[in-house]
Amino acid sequence: MREIRKDARYIIEKSLEAVQPESSVKKALEKSGLTGPIFLLAIGKAAWRMARAAKEKLGQEIESGIVITKYGYSQGEIEGLEVFEAGHPILDIKTVEATDYALKMIESRRPEKILFLISGGGSALFEKPVEGVTFEDLVEVNNKLFRSGASIVEVNTVRKHLSSVKGGRFAKLVAPSQIYMLVLSDVLGDRLDSIASGPAYPDSSTSEEALAVIEKYGLKPRPEVLEALKIETPDRLHNVQTEIIGSITRACESAVTFARELGYNTSILTTSLDCEARDAGAFLAAIAREELFNRPVERPAALIVGGETVVHVRGEGLGGRCQELALAFSIAADRMQNVSLACVGTDGTDGPTDAAGAIVDGR
Repeated sequence: MREIRKDARYIIEKSLEAVQPESSVKKALEKSGLTGPIFLLAIGKAAWRMARAAKEKLGQEIESGIVITKYGYSQGEIEGLEVFEAGHPILDIKTVEATDYALKMIESRRPEKILFLISGGGSALFEKPVEGVTFEDLVEVNNKLFRSGASIVEVNTVRKHLSSVKGGRFAKLVAPSQIYMLVLSDVLGDRLDSIASGPAYPDSSTSEEALAVIEKYGLKPRPEVLEALKIETPDRLHNVQTEIIGSITRACESAVTFARELGYNTSILTTSLDCEARDAGAFLAAIAREELFNRPVERPAALIVGGETVVHVRGEGLGGRCQELALAFSIAADRMQNVSLACVGTDGTDGPTDAAGAIVDGR
């Protein structure tokens, strides 16, 4: 008899191993032919690991740099680099201080080349408000949007117009320095203007769209915030080269490989699931019921889904999307035999919780 729950965990763990940042960074740098002197800037939950891999690969070609990552995600010193920790997913003042320090370093050194390493969480970990907008304004707007069930694209559309480093503004700020950007994508469709809110990519969002999000979710920010939202972000940049080195699509493809090794018939249902977590859980339970009739694939089946669900927080819950999805699945799949669901955040944390996700079954 198959140990389905054990198999689900194995597939998840092996899929994550296949998209670890170290090997992805080193392969990309090997192909790039990038040489020094280089200033390194790494932001996101994988920033420390990406920076260490870059330092191991390029050595003294990297003269100096800054790493900004989530509390607890630094694993020590990296020679020649300064490491900062800050809040995620809820922005805190340490992010603004670290970002301001990084900008001042770049301004004083005026590097010819900047190696910019971006991973999930970059939006909360790289931030400096535009003139007229306070840190408290940013926190209030971000928190209200997250708790209202706004999609990550909607949240980032607003963030970009309130920030001096998002929406392409960082690249414009440091020009004429040339930016070589390596990206671990955590955004549906790998939209470079959405990943970490696109600090070094031309912005496709508009002020009109940002204001529409504010209106949609009933936010009432200060007049200065509304004025800042009316200023357009750069739609053209000439000093950036970009490569996506990891994404949810690659993780899903890896899951297929490892599921097949275990003897499962597999199918990727989607890599762009985008809805309420509880609705996704109930829907996936309905799909599991179809497997009684060998639909959509013959049993034994391993169905792979990627995406980014949202949680509309009610009451005092934290809003871990993977855990909410798993709970909704387990309620709808109650007493269903020989079925298990593993739901995990590929960047290692499930929203503002201390868990990576959840595994459930019909029991």
